[in-house]
Amino acid sequence: LDRRRRGRRTPPFSVLVVAGSGGHTTEILRLLSCLSESYSPRHYVLADSDKMSEAKIRSFEQKRAETFSESQFSLDRIPRSREVRQSWTSSVVTTLHSILYSLPLTYKRKPDLILCNGPGTCVPVCLSAFLLGLLRIKRTVIVYVESICRVETLSLSGKILYYFSDYFIVQWPNLKKKYPKSVYLGRIV
Repeated sequence: LDRRRRGRRTPPFSVLVVAGSGGHTTEILRLLSCLSESYSPRHYVLADSDKMSEAKIRSFEQKRAETFSESQFSLDRIPRSREVRQSWTSSVVTTLHSILYSLPLTYKRKPDLILCNGPGTCVPVCLSAFLLGLLRIKRTVIVYVESICRVETLSLSGKILYYFSDYFIVQWPNLKKKYPKSVYLGRIV
């Protein structure tokens, strides 16, 4: 509010958003609906086998363009890092394969912020951004929001990204007690 009162505009922030099939995409779009027009362009990353999320994203962005005429977005696809019930050993191989696609993508997009909430696709994307930061190519802030349905335990993505994210947000107080680095804001989606 102080910035609005003084007439200053917040500089644009390039945001890379990792969408996942089903509920993950719905939750992440709810979060995005609260962000100002400064969070643009928005680069969405989806798993190549995710058929539902693209339609939801296009609908969301179409509605957003009615409010913010300068709204910009893009869609990129990478190989899925892990299928439901996939074995641990084969998950390592498919995740490495996904990282090979994520590295050039994060390098190309060079986002200021990565926003994700749990789909397996976010792990290779975040690890790629983390690596680019270590190499001093581009420092990206990684914000991980654990899904609202995670009440007692973290998702597998959450267990991995707890150590790599800059902000790790949980929506239940029990998780804050178990994971002290996390930030509890209550239910945000």
